[in-house]
Amino acid sequence: MSRVTRLKHVQRELDSDDFSLPTEKQQICRIISSKGNNLHEVESPNEIEENYLVSMPPKFRKNVWIKRGDFVLVEPIEEGDKVKAEICRILTPEHQKEFEKAFVWPKRFTKKRDHESDIKENSDSDDDDLPQNPNRRQNYRADTSSSEESDQED
Repeated sequence: MSRVTRLKHVQRELDSDDFSLPTEKQQICRIISSKGNNLHEVESPNEIEENYLVSMPPKFRKNVWIKRGDFVLVEPIEEGDKVKAEICRILTPEHQKEFEKAFVWPKRFTKKRDHESDIKENSDSDDDDLPQNPNRRQNYRADTSSSEESDQED
């Protein structure tokens, strides 16, 4: 099979509306970073488990690109010590919506939780701590009326 034909089949598989739910062995994970050599570090949906490495199968290599923050469906493998799973499917926002409707999406990855944590982080930070931008012009308006009134009172 030529490279173009293989790419066409992989793209067709990704674009298909296959919203089948994950099996018992499969997990939804979030990509944290790319470690090179088709290995990616993922964050598991369980807070108890630590981050681990997953491998990208040959059919996705050089055909599909994933970046930090993307969600993938992984299936565990037994033969590896460092690499603990293999990517089965790359999830799109449509998958996320369907999985949330079916109550399969992990609570750790919900947008509402991410939004709430962003609000808490923003409320804790003070805008007064930021230095002023030296590239902006400082326009000060002196209130002449208030200074004149204080002079007249004396």
